[in-house]
Amino acid sequence: MWSNTSHCAWRDASAGKQAEVVKSQAFLTFNIMSKPTIDRRTALQFIGLAAGASVVPAANASSFTTNPAPFIFSLNMSSIRGQHLGFLKELEIASKAGFRHVEIWIDSLREYLDQGGNLKEAKDRLEILGLTVENCIAFAEWAVDDDTRRQKGLEQMKKEMDMVAHLGCKRMAATGKGLPQNPSTSLDAIAERYHTVLDLGDKTGLIPILELWGFQKKLDKVSEVTYIAMESGRKKANILLDIFHLYRGQTPLDTLSLLNPTHVDILHMNDYPATLGANVITDADRIYPGDGVAPIKRILKILKRHDRPLILSAELFNATYYKQDALMVAKTCLEKMKKVVVDV
Repeated sequence: MWSNTSHCAWRDASAGKQAEVVKSQAFLTFNIMSKPTIDRRTALQFIGLAAGASVVPAANASSFTTNPAPFIFSLNMSSIRGQHLGFLKELEIASKAGFRHVEIWIDSLREYLDQGGNLKEAKDRLEILGLTVENCIAFAEWAVDDDTRRQKGLEQMKKEMDMVAHLGCKRMAATGKGLPQNPSTSLDAIAERYHTVLDLGDKTGLIPILELWGFQKKLDKVSEVTYIAMESGRKKANILLDIFHLYRGQTPLDTLSLLNPTHVDILHMNDYPATLGANVITDADRIYPGDGVAPIKRILKILKRHDRPLILSAELFNATYYKQDALMVAKTCLEKMKKVVVDV
């Protein structure tokens, strides 16, 4: 377990982390300029650099006129899945709590369909409740080395994309499901496989978003998922970040601004206590945004976009919250997120 001193060192970028910053910068610069698989302009777009542009594009009067709200708030159904409500009830709770955007889980939707539900009914309910499905959390094994398993995973992902497309879902999480804890798989191989997944997205109308997983080697740091996205060679590549996973994977925040926020549509919102180090903290330890010590405002200021809102989606797996009223938990998620973005 890390001490409080160790935790503060992560947040404030001590001398040791400064060395990591230099290393990360060199890593990105080397691969951008030396890898022939993507063109220079596409690569630079992912780290916020274009000809004559700064890392974060300057805001102007017209941008604030067309987009006065830098954030929109979403509920990831993980936050209330412990109450075992069922797919439609989860949607109702989100709407009653005041959300207009949600992230659904594929297993909850499948259970609903297996019990006699249908996609048209689900779509109609979404419209009645005034909800937009921003993303679906799914776990197809698209990144594994085994050819048979990977092909099966791609077929599963295609079917699931087709399914949620009927609900108006815009994105699907591309996770590291199936990868071993310490995979020998190269980042270039994962990038090639992510390219294939993006091709599936073209056929279904969804954007597969590459998810940062702080506990999964090769996908645990922003430098790695950014590299994979860049080397996919696709401008529509997108990265799903998470407050918890930024800490769990120990991404140095001093280099987070090298990532162009245009390629980050969703940030999972949560927090963590000061008593748990990055090497021991688990998903179940996530707490409400603003209730812990995560540098959330700093992260939001880096990722805030001027072309369109960043989706902030509360994703929690807290057993204590699962024992509480689901509507109360959902309302608290929204209240905490609105409070934490003040002055950002």
